Amino acid sequence: MIIRYALIDDLKDIVAIYNQAIQRKNATADLKPIDTNSRLKWFEEHTQDKHPIFVCEINGQVIGWISLSPYRPGREALRFTAEVSYYIHSDFQGKGIGSQLLGFVIKECPKYQIKNLFAIILEHNVSSIKLVEGFSFEKWGLLPNVADFDGKEYGHLYYGLRIM
Repeated sequence: MIIRYALIDDLKDIVAIYNQAIQRKNATADLKPIDTNSRLKWFEEHTQDKHPIFVCEINGQVIGWISLSPYRPGREALRFTAEVSYYIHSDFQGKGIGSQLLGFVIKECPKYQIKNLFAIILEHNVSSIKLVEGFSFEKWGLLPNVADFDGKEYGHLYYGLRIM
């Protein structure tokens, strides 16, 4: 398994994995699949020097990705805080890939001057909650009943970790 910076050629795999998460209705609040072109600007905003995207590959196949995104871009007092997002191909879930990616990115945070890392998780995404809690993330907040999936409402949990 290799973890490396994402390249533009990885974007179609990143989008395909994200679209799998949309279908599960517990890992993102998007309801409809997205296309690669719609994520191009997002990809370009994630630079290797500050807010990178990393992919995990096995035998040349991208099987997961993780990104660091700015929190409230343009508000300088928040420049040391980032949101972490991660998605694993459905065929590789439950195999420790998410743990390896999250552990990797936590160790990388000081390199990007990230002092506070947070994840926004739908409250019915039990596996993701267990993942972040396993890395000592603490529940920092809850937005109750803000996500509606086919008439079922769920909250958005904010989990945070102080890095340095």
